[in-house]
Amino acid sequence: MDDLLERLRAGLPAEALLTDPDVTASYAHDMASFCEAGTPAVVVLPRTVEQVQHVMRTATALRVPVVPQGARTGLSGAANASEGCVVLSLVRMDRILEINPVDRIAVVEPGVINAVLSRAVNEHGLCYPPDPSSWETCTIGGNIGTASGGLCCVKYGVTAEYVLGLDVVLADGRLLTTGRRTAKGVAGYDLTRLFVGSEGSLGIVVGAVLALKPQPPRQLALAAEFGSAAAACDAVCRIMEAGHTPSLLELMDGTTVRAVNAMAGMGLPETTEALLLCAFDTSDPAADLAAVGLLCTAAGATEVVPAEDTAESEMLLQARRMSLTALETISSATMIDDVCVPRSKLGAMLEGTAAIAEKYGLTIGVCAHAGDGNTHPVVCFDHTDADESRRARESFDEIMALGLGLGGTITGEHGVGVLKKEWLARELGEVGIELQRGIKAAFDPLGLLNPGKLF
Repeated sequence: MDDLLERLRAGLPAEALLTDPDVTASYAHDMASFCEAGTPAVVVLPRTVEQVQHVMRTATALRVPVVPQGARTGLSGAANASEGCVVLSLVRMDRILEINPVDRIAVVEPGVINAVLSRAVNEHGLCYPPDPSSWETCTIGGNIGTASGGLCCVKYGVTAEYVLGLDVVLADGRLLTTGRRTAKGVAGYDLTRLFVGSEGSLGIVVGAVLALKPQPPRQLALAAEFGSAAAACDAVCRIMEAGHTPSLLELMDGTTVRAVNAMAGMGLPETTEALLLCAFDTSDPAADLAAVGLLCTAAGATEVVPAEDTAESEMLLQARRMSLTALETISSATMIDDVCVPRSKLGAMLEGTAAIAEKYGLTIGVCAHAGDGNTHPVVCFDHTDADESRRARESFDEIMALGLGLGGTITGEHGVGVLKKEWLARELGEVGIELQRGIKAAFDPLGLLNPGKLF
């Protein structure tokens, strides 16, 4: 420990090192439940690439594990500390270095907050589409590490589709630049995509070139009430089959709607069993919403209410954004799943989740990015009750098994981390895991970067 601190201090300013145990303990874990976390030896908050390189060279020399972190809003334990590790928090590397309206790119450091970037590029008539629910607090580096999604994925896609190039500090301290600033480029293996979603296990992202889009018109939304989740999922299938491309297509089950009302008094319809939110940012969103409204009615919607203006639309979207937070108020603990299935299987996923909730005697609320089949079942339980905690974990696992059985994946946007390591092996298979471990060994032969995550 003394040798580690001495070497770190040789290349870092004093304010970049945190050693107080009470302070470092607060950096031990992200927002996931049921995920083991160790005690950091030290927390480092660098401001420059050179400082990150110094940390990695020191860690390699002393064989000390390093756990990179952003805002710690993750939900899989991917940012949890390993015992005796260096926590490398990148939140102070928060500069937007360039916004280029001609090339439609932004060059940023990893600690830039998603919402800060979005507002900055809006001033240039551009937009950065990926918008996780935690966009007001999560960082671009964390978004890249987990390949995060958001509410607009149904039309605009996920983080991976907007990362053109990266600057990455490797485990031994070398600086690697991947990708490009150009609109096209196919030179060599796509190392940029390899780092996106790698959860800090291959290198430390210290800079990113991000693609931007022209800012679309303000979107208008509608809310459709259904007497069952199955009917709402049928509406989703009808909307997509008809060729519509909404900017947002989100679902909240009755449990989630009531939780949002209880927390924020949003006035959402408490008698509904499923609320479908659909929005368009086209040149004539009212006409698109009218067409979708007819499809919802045909699928069994009991009421379809279009927003009258952008302010009302934003109120509806805010209700969806606070869904996970609202469900957390139901009990002392939650486990937030992240299972993505083919859209055609969305109804079966929700019905199966309801059956699992009944089997285990638990409250499980579901909100979903319905347009791309990404469900977020939230298991609510009393963490002080050992039996209820056991049932929560078992129900969580059954939900993942259900998703795989429907041809889906164990994570659409939250990542694997600690929480889903066993399930990653089931999804990828023996050969897949062997090759993934080989890639890890090529980039991090000593196994120092975020050990114990993924596999």
